[in-house]
Amino acid sequence: MFTGIIEEIGRIKSVRRGTKSVTLDVEAPFVMQGTRIGDSIATNGVCLTVTTMSPQGFTADVMPETVARTSLAELRAGSEVNLERALTLQSRLGGHIVQGHVDGTGKVCRRTSDDNAVWLWVECPAALMRHIIEKGSVTIQGVSLTVAKVEDGRFAVSLIPHTQGKTTLHSVKVGDTVNLETDVIAKYVEKLLTQQASGDTAGNSDDKVTDNRKLEIYRSFMNHKV
Repeated sequence: MFTGIIEEIGRIKSVRRGTKSVTLDVEAPFVMQGTRIGDSIATNGVCLTVTTMSPQGFTADVMPETVARTSLAELRAGSEVNLERALTLQSRLGGHIVQGHVDGTGKVCRRTSDDNAVWLWVECPAALMRHIIEKGSVTIQGVSLTVAKVEDGRFAVSLIPHTQGKTTLHSVKVGDTVNLETDVIAKYVEKLLTQQASGDTAGNSDDKVTDNRKLEIYRSFMNHKV
């Protein structure tokens, strides 16, 4: 589990491609401190397992499912990546609860400046948009961010100077593909409420429950009536 607070910008040393898989060699001296083989490091928001390591970096295998669902296949030697070690019980939860399980990708469709801030607009599939709400949390390339605006098929975040300087988002441009992880709490709440509304206690809901019915169940839930 992670927080979405980036610890280091690493650099890809090499990418070894299999038929459907990828092996990444990452240069990252800071996150190597206290790291052991088998530990997890979020790389552009993707939870990867350290398979080999040195004081200057680590190697991680990316399986076909992860390659298909994320933008890691687009990495090249020299690419910069956001890195975060798994949190500990002594860590401050400065961002939000991040699993490192990317839900899918989005595409940057607009980038504008606003005094000291930068606005990023990201288009993404409806399956992801349903879990993105204004003032909620979203993870972009492993970075915990607050959703500032939501429109049909896209949402916006605003980057403060610190975030611009400490993550790879300073170089993201229109047309780039980015990894997205929506709020895990929203996903579980929707699943539970849909099951309640459909009477399915086995977890086999087919999402046929209307949005109005979901809202009724949610309100009842919040009033401790469910």
